[in-house]
Amino acid sequence: MAHSHQNDPHGFHRRGVLFVLSSPSGAGKSTIARKLLAAEPDLAVSVSVTTREPRPGEVNGVDYTFVDVERFREMVSQHHFIEWAHVFKHRYGTPKGPVDAVLATGRDMLFDIDWQGAQQLHQTMGGDVVRVFILPPSMAELHRRLEGRQTDTPEVIAHRMARASNEVSHWDGYDYVLVNDDADKCFEAVHTILKAERLKRSRQTGLIGFIRGLMKRGDPTGESSDVL
Repeated sequence: MAHSHQNDPHGFHRRGVLFVLSSPSGAGKSTIARKLLAAEPDLAVSVSVTTREPRPGEVNGVDYTFVDVERFREMVSQHHFIEWAHVFKHRYGTPKGPVDAVLATGRDMLFDIDWQGAQQLHQTMGGDVVRVFILPPSMAELHRRLEGRQTDTPEVIAHRMARASNEVSHWDGYDYVLVNDDADKCFEAVHTILKAERLKRSRQTGLIGFIRGLMKRGDPTGESSDVL
């Protein structure tokens, strides 16, 4: 399958973007991720490996890859993960193979991971990673949203709220920080960031060759230029 952003009409390609979305639980990250995937059909999604049990409606290999703790430990020891972390008493990890495969095609990959994963991913993959952190408008609004989901017990909500303060304290480890007080506007901002990052000069791997040819063709003397 051809990808329009991969096959540039001018003949040069770009490196893929590893696009990270993080937020406290309930701040709207998953909703924005779904909207981004709907708007960008060629955007691959990173499927995390986890030791937690599937929730109703979740599909193994689509939402997550579900494994037991012993298998997860084996994958860690065999260096299968780019990053992994403990979250809410469970383990989550990003398998390396699918990420390498997507980057090799010049496509982009979306990550829905926490600050620990974002930090490890950046340390491993460097300039390919773009990190976006989404804040709630207030802690009171975050609590209201968690209650409104009606999926967690009061004890779980209290634990998520306590964790949220710790997560927010890591805001300065991100390239972009947005406040999600309007889901549509926040999505548009996230989408704009992705489109702008795709155009960064450092990602245009064939740009120098294109410019050399452009300058040679544009020289009225017909002589080549050694500027580049």
